[in-house]
Amino acid sequence: MNSPDTTIPDVQGSEDRRHLAINKVGIKSIRHPVRVMDRGHGIQHTIATFDMYVGLPHNFKGTHMSRFVEILNSQDREISVESFEPMLREMVKRLEAETGHLEMRFPYFINKTAPVSGVESLMDYDIRFIGEIVAGGNFSLTMQVIVPVTSLCPCSKKISAYGAHNQRSHVTITAKTNTLVWIEELVELAEAEASCELFGLLKRPDEKYVTERAYDNPKFVEDLVRDVAGRLNAEVRIDAYVVESENFESIHNHSAYALIEHDKRTQPM
Repeated sequence: MNSPDTTIPDVQGSEDRRHLAINKVGIKSIRHPVRVMDRGHGIQHTIATFDMYVGLPHNFKGTHMSRFVEILNSQDREISVESFEPMLREMVKRLEAETGHLEMRFPYFINKTAPVSGVESLMDYDIRFIGEIVAGGNFSLTMQVIVPVTSLCPCSKKISAYGAHNQRSHVTITAKTNTLVWIEELVELAEAEASCELFGLLKRPDEKYVTERAYDNPKFVEDLVRDVAGRLNAEVRIDAYVVESENFESIHNHSAYALIEHDKRTQPM
């Protein structure tokens, strides 16, 4: 193996005289295989999109972008959530930074059973893990799930003689946890508070069930976030959260939206 040519200048490592630190600099949207803990089957293999950043001190002109890719590829062929913190700490150390941010987004599949026929099908959910190291070296991990559900409008049901408008909604939970919380648990929590959950495959008896279930369980966007937040407040494994709901209105050309944010560590209920 040839030794590096020390005559090639390190432009990124040269001094910058503008005295402006950069909060995040690095690489975005690089894909890599990952494995994720699956509550039902042990391990699930998928592909994640990574964002990798460090904070750049004011006196450095640039960061070494190639090192991010080296760090990603120096892991096992498949990266796991367990390797998140060591990988992030290596990134901060090798790039001579005080802060770092590592994010991976991936599709996660859950096998669901239709409520009447019992037919099984896969549903996919968008998941995000965010790891951060702040000045002082403290590490935190945040998990985000985006859960598609059905919401049916209580107002429309009240004023209409023949039915009510309903739509697909996205409930997004972003949670800081103090111990293991399964992806499936957050998904099920959101689905339980919707007018009705979604399924990949439904037979006619199932369609009848989910339509009537939603009609009997109308929810405004405000109801969705409040009901989910109430469940998250009762969950001792979650220290802080943001819950959002976006209802893709079926009778309007806009969405309805609501958000609740709460940190139990600084804002006790």
